[in-house]
Amino acid sequence: VQLQASGGGLVQAGGSLRLSCVASGAPGGTFSSYAMGWFRQAPGKEREFVAAVSWSGGSTYYTDSVKGRFTISRDDAKNTVYLQMNSLKPEDTAVYYCAAENRPYRNNYPQWRDGGMYYWGKGTLVTVSS
Repeated sequence: VQLQASGGGLVQAGGSLRLSCVASGAPGGTFSSYAMGWFRQAPGKEREFVAAVSWSGGSTYYTDSVKGRFTISRDDAKNTVYLQMNSLKPEDTAVYYCAAENRPYRNNYPQWRDGGMYYWGKGTLVTVSS
């Protein structure tokens, strides 16, 4: 599975951005069976979990610092996952990575949060100015 993220850019604090991630290469009709996630890595820091959505969008998960500001969603017909980011803060500045997971033994949120996912895309840079 290949993941292509887009939508990053420069925005002022308080502004909004929507990231998109298109998946390709999954066997026909199986994108909905992948859990999808967004992670980020700020300069000088380790990569951290941001948000995840379970297969078929049944459940969503967020790190505390983005709850109420970010929304993850998926469109299985388009093999795409989105991250709507509102009320952006300078501390949200990071490279954002899209990820996917379909291993049956890695099928829950704590595992994704703590251990990441299996497939990774190249990141897209989000810069929030104060």
